[in-house]
Amino acid sequence: MNRRKFLSYIGCSCCGFILNSCTSAPITERKQLKLVSEAKLNAKAAEIFEKVKQKEKMSSDLKTLDEIKNIGKKMENSISEYFYKSNLNDPTVNFDWEYILIENKNVRNAWCMPGGKIAVYTGMLEVTKNKDGLAAVMGHEIAHAVAKHSIERASRGVLVNTGTQLIDIFSGGKLSQINRTTGMNTVGLLSQLGIMNPFNRKQESEADYLGMIFSSLSGFDIRETANIWKRMKKFNKGKAPPEFMSTHPSAENRIKKINGWTNEIIFKYPPIKV
Repeated sequence: MNRRKFLSYIGCSCCGFILNSCTSAPITERKQLKLVSEAKLNAKAAEIFEKVKQKEKMSSDLKTLDEIKNIGKKMENSISEYFYKSNLNDPTVNFDWEYILIENKNVRNAWCMPGGKIAVYTGMLEVTKNKDGLAAVMGHEIAHAVAKHSIERASRGVLVNTGTQLIDIFSGGKLSQINRTTGMNTVGLLSQLGIMNPFNRKQESEADYLGMIFSSLSGFDIRETANIWKRMKKFNKGKAPPEFMSTHPSAENRIKKINGWTNEIIFKYPPIKV
């Protein structure tokens, strides 16, 4: 079989696989590629979450942990109710929600694993300051899980790796030669800057938008959202990398978009009765 015919077969089979794996993100309806099993990713995330609970020190601040759980419960209910009333499939139907507060004042972070496993670090509380601020951060992280961003990133990684290998094969190994010559993963770096990072920044903006919607539906004041990122910018003291090198939008761009969305979301997604 000649090279051209082989490529045409590969292209056709890949296209068929990709087309059958295309879905849309909830609410934004952005087209997504999903080549990885959600059930398997959720199961793996649950395993990792258990290891995190064993390795990290859990906070003894039960009052704040209860507040985190209460905020999370409101979001769980409002998200499900929104999709039910909209006659749409609930993307959280297979979630096994769980919340932890990790004792580490040096880490200003929070995250939500696939399947609804959520962690907040005590250092993040210096940024959130209040209930609405905490809801803004949690809404953003929950939005990543609701929009299946981890599945999308894993699928994108599979596609990029496969594509890179095929290009290397049909270029006679020239890409591998470049890597050996430069002593670094040049192809991987270019893929990250040209594909993965912009792709991840799009996800981050989508999580900002959806997170504000989920916070608003749950009865929290989303006008606090912009203040979160203003405070985060102060904590970072201008040390953030250039946007093209980062998986996150710059603080300035983020705040600008959030301010532009706020009134629209308050009007379009008022608190929902559960």
